Amino acid sequence: MIKQLIRSYVLLVAVAILLFTVPVAFTLTAQLRGDTEVSIEREATTMALLLGNGDTASCQALEEMARAYAVETEDEVQATTTARCTPALPRPERDAALAGVLERGRPTTDWGSDLIWGRDLVITVPAKDDGRVVGAVRIVYATSGLTHRLWTIWGFRAGLAVAVLGVAALIGAVVARRITRPLRQLNDMASKFSDGDLTARSPVTGPEETRTLARTLNQAGERLDTLIASQRIFVADASHQLRTPLTALRLSLDNIADGVDDEFVREDVEQATAEVVRMSRLVNGLLVLARAEAKVTAAEPLSLTDIVAERLSVWRPAADERGVTIALRGSVVDDRPSVLASPGHLDQVLDNVLSNALEVSPDGGKITVRTETGAREVVLSVADEGPGMSDTEKSRAFDRFWRGQGLTGRSGSGLGLSVVKQLVTDDGGTVTLADAPGGGLSVRISLRASRTSGG
Repeated sequence: MIKQLIRSYVLLVAVAILLFTVPVAFTLTAQLRGDTEVSIEREATTMALLLGNGDTASCQALEEMARAYAVETEDEVQATTTARCTPALPRPERDAALAGVLERGRPTTDWGSDLIWGRDLVITVPAKDDGRVVGAVRIVYATSGLTHRLWTIWGFRAGLAVAVLGVAALIGAVVARRITRPLRQLNDMASKFSDGDLTARSPVTGPEETRTLARTLNQAGERLDTLIASQRIFVADASHQLRTPLTALRLSLDNIADGVDDEFVREDVEQATAEVVRMSRLVNGLLVLARAEAKVTAAEPLSLTDIVAERLSVWRPAADERGVTIALRGSVVDDRPSVLASPGHLDQVLDNVLSNALEVSPDGGKITVRTETGAREVVLSVADEGPGMSDTEKSRAFDRFWRGQGLTGRSGSGLGLSVVKQLVTDDGGTVTLADAPGGGLSVRISLRASRTSGG
């Protein structure tokens, strides 16, 4: 917007300069041309009066005047006459202009070009004796001096126009930044909101329209912050209220199972206990997802290297029990990239993805963790050697409570990838599923790169 305002301001000034300066320059050019023509025609008329007298003194005076004029102006004076005294001057070419002067007795002017002027200005004036045309005087005036003065006129105005446009651009930049300052403040507030900082507020400044918009956005931010806080309180209360009864119910079932000798009753109690365990796992998954949706915090630069190394150290013992190898590849080893993410989000994302990868990997298999660092994003991928997914299964994998046959097995709640997608989306990233090279599934997580990434 600032660039558009500056361009509009400069364009208006340029149009004003064009409308006022160019006509003045054309007027000055026409005036320069007219003054030069009048001045040379006056000189030629004076010489024609001397030529028309026809006596020896007049001829000598004409010769001296022509020589002095030629020395001063470096122009050429030509003369032709039918009188008794003929001056020692070059004779003009017998062209149509000379013939017209001798026949009609009127001076002629030839600028040599219809555009502005040519190389020479030729003015021919008749010499008369008692009203009778007895000859003509022609002055061939070199227009190089006029051309230099013309360039001076237009060059000065062009330089002045450039200087004015430069000043206009500077003034326009100052004015544009002042006008758009409230909008930039609103944009800063919106950017902080998108990063999860719900405490951001915009100063109520600028014109009435932007002040109204700032007040509206501030009120919306306050209401949103209140709603999120209420949701966090609900999550905390639900965590306490739901986990406690389920734990008590499981303990009761365990006590019943210990005191029952009937095999059929014991089987029913064990089945009920399994359902309670499954319900507890489902409640825990829902609480994790609810926390992911409710906990909106500001993203900050985090070291991807440190986070990946920490989570892999936690999961390697479980992988070693089954002979599964976890390999680390890519720039996370060499460049130590940084990403913009909320604290704790990436840890939880890696836990869910690695848990799924380990569950579907065959004994003795391999899990490859790889990163690709770009200018604006860092891609973290986790590839396994499991059965993989079909295109239909990939399209449903992020749905809540959906469980793939080979992805989460019997113990999964179907919420792991939903939590991953929610957390990654909150941090301004994306998560996709693709086929891993050689079979299996690859989970690709794209996160915003921090400015310190790659350093």
